[in-house]
Amino acid sequence: MAAAISPAAAATTLRLLRPFSSAAASPSLFSLLHRPKLTAPLNLFSSPAISRQHRSFCSVVSSAVSSGESTISEPLEVENVAKIREFRKKLKIVDIKGGPDEGLNRLGETIVVRGWVRTLRAQSSVTFIEVNDGSCISNMQCVMGVDAQGYDQSGLVGASGPSTSDMRTWFLIESKTVENNVISTGASVWIQGTLVGSQGSKQKVGKSDPSFPIQKKRVSREFLRTKAHLRPRTNTFGAKYLCPSLVQVSRVRNALAYATHKFFQENGFVWLSSPIITASDCEGAGEQFCVTTLVPNSTEALVKDIPTTKEGLIDWSQDFFGKPAFLTVSGQLNAETYATALTDMIEPELAFADLEDDMACATAYLQYVVQYVLENCKEDMDFFNTWIEKGIINRLSDVAQKNFVQLTYTEAVELLLKAKKKFEFPVTWGCDLQSEHERYITEEAFGGCPEIKAFYMRQNDDEKTVAAMDMLVPRVGELIGGSQREERLEYLEQRLDELKLNKESYWWYLDLRRYGSVPHAGFGLGFERLVQFATGIDNIRDAIPFPRAPGSAEF
Repeated sequence: MAAAISPAAAATTLRLLRPFSSAAASPSLFSLLHRPKLTAPLNLFSSPAISRQHRSFCSVVSSAVSSGESTISEPLEVENVAKIREFRKKLKIVDIKGGPDEGLNRLGETIVVRGWVRTLRAQSSVTFIEVNDGSCISNMQCVMGVDAQGYDQSGLVGASGPSTSDMRTWFLIESKTVENNVISTGASVWIQGTLVGSQGSKQKVGKSDPSFPIQKKRVSREFLRTKAHLRPRTNTFGAKYLCPSLVQVSRVRNALAYATHKFFQENGFVWLSSPIITASDCEGAGEQFCVTTLVPNSTEALVKDIPTTKEGLIDWSQDFFGKPAFLTVSGQLNAETYATALTDMIEPELAFADLEDDMACATAYLQYVVQYVLENCKEDMDFFNTWIEKGIINRLSDVAQKNFVQLTYTEAVELLLKAKKKFEFPVTWGCDLQSEHERYITEEAFGGCPEIKAFYMRQNDDEKTVAAMDMLVPRVGELIGGSQREERLEYLEQRLDELKLNKESYWWYLDLRRYGSVPHAGFGLGFERLVQFATGIDNIRDAIPFPRAPGSAEF
């Protein structure tokens, strides 16, 4: 037996949500400031609907400019002014159904559910409405009788629609008000009723409203990406879609982001907001997006309108920053700046640390966030384990519990050369290992164990290799890349010369080596790859709420 809603609710309500009307005029600023007897703080609201319910006031501070003295006006008296209501966490479906008793402890309570209609099914005497608010996979089943006030204006009479198979919790609604005169798949609703025990299990599935773009049928990932604004509502049971619900992916993504900050904060790291615009190239790939004001805003701008020098080159001196600027690809260089003062930063960057410290931190971090998701996203992980990648829970459990394998670059190359497998990219010592090589190492050579390999950065004593690592995981390949940074000024200057990088652009970065340099290390994480790894989805675009790709920048 689960929880449901009783028809005996004294004051139940079904309300379709709609934007606040802008037709009614808000109280003017003049009238608010000149109301008599005003003493409390004053907050001004542009929406009349908000101002009526949340009206409060502030005192006025003025300055006596002529006398050079500051004065505070006398407080005005206040009569019958409402205070701002106390902020409270909204009751969500997961709060009702998420416990071990599936809501039975709330039987008899009058509760409010706000969400979106997933499906509905109308019979001659009763209508079933499935509502989901995004807090969990399960819907809330709401039952509305025909004798409810406003039922005939709701647009439900004679309607027919599908209902999901999960019927653990029901509502029975006696409606008092219905707005907008229509309820259909995708509509937003506000429903109040009394929770009672469920009387049913599985329900018959009917047709859904054809006006909602995403129907309960098998659709491609590509189609859902063209509906990115509605794609999060594809929460469903079973393999109805060829890609998982973005609601479920988003919940896991949120848990991973929270666990990331939780891990580092608990270990004494300080979060840094690094700039998104830079004049230097951290990765050295030369594929950054340029940020400029030299191109006119008009979409019909001509190349001839871009200022140039006498030599015909772009005149960057006339640009906003006076030099070429780009969207950054990494906050590493900026994190190093603050790590020399605050020790440990959330990029992360660790001062007084070598490569071994870096690998230890990366390993502990990954195991922490994976364990957090397994413990706090059980319902979503069960879905991924059933419909997306069978065995993903066991795979993640192995990562959280097993020891990582540490492998040098030379050892990795030797292992690949001995492999009885033909690779698309031939393997030689000195080559940059590709994804196919990385996945072979983790999935076949070491049976699914995560692995760390050395790659680049601080020059080692052999003068052939550098103190750096990549963390490889099954299915994804490289997840984390890090290194011990080159803290020696002369070595860093030599490296910049070898790469033909302008040392003047890195003057401040070189200063970190001139003044109080210390051994330090850090790593960067591909967060979307982490979401892929944790959910089992095979396309990184489905791990991003609004993916960007060549030729596509919608939403």
